[in-house]
Amino acid sequence: MTAETLSAARAAANLPVFKASGAGIVCAAYGTINIAATALEDGDIFELCRLPAGATVIGGWVQAQDLDTGIETVDFMIGWAANADEVADPNGLLLAGVKTGDISVHLDVASTWMPLAGVLLTAGPKTFTAETLIQVEVNAAKATGAAGQLTVVVLYVSP
Repeated sequence: MTAETLSAARAAANLPVFKASGAGIVCAAYGTINIAATALEDGDIFELCRLPAGATVIGGWVQAQDLDTGIETVDFMIGWAANADEVADPNGLLLAGVKTGDISVHLDVASTWMPLAGVLLTAGPKTFTAETLIQVEVNAAKATGAAGQLTVVVLYVSP
């Protein structure tokens, strides 16, 4: 298969981004995409949500069902696409690495849940001066496919 770019409904260019009516209000942008059992090729990009110009990201998380069963190989990263002011950084918010997605003492269902990190850990909150598309990029294809959902939630402070 060939890598492709798929967009969640909340990443659509014609969907207006939320703009709070006051500065300093914590807001959330999120996107969910359904992934087929045959999907997740190296280079796939999933566009999930948009942030308004001036948004300062302060945290968030990714949650996903077990999309790679058996011996897991899928690896993904979360970042942003280039906009009018910032260059793209595909792993600016998270370089996830290979996750098992298996049931554990921390998760009572086969899934993955991870907080966003990346620049938030190394440099603190990240401000975007232009409207920005948040996306997931696959680094390594999955070994044994399983269908499921992947959701990214981004917490940001309004400008």
